[in-house]
Amino acid sequence: MSKTASSSLLQPVEPAAAPAEITALAREIAGLIVEALNLETAAAEIDPEAPLYGEGLGLDSIDVLEIALVVSKRYGVELRADSEDNERIFRSLRRLAEYIAAHRTK
Repeated sequence: MSKTASSSLLQPVEPAAAPAEITALAREIAGLIVEALNLETAAAEIDPEAPLYGEGLGLDSIDVLEIALVVSKRYGVELRADSEDNERIFRSLRRLAEYIAAHRTK
């Protein structure tokens, strides 16, 4: 494989946002999650790299639906319950922020 071909395979599929923008957005989303789900955890305590499902934050599918609704209202990003991408999108707070940054309309 040529150097050009192999480097193109490593490029992100979604447009990249600045790391500072992703970090700020992740903090904002953490606050929305805490508020929407009435969590006793402070938004600042949510590790942006920790899993949202199961271990980590410990969310279940109902929690994710609540988050999807809040995200849709706030950022104009529609997240579908039947999407094959949900596992990737909700893998962590940072991944969710990256997805929202790439797809938001508000």
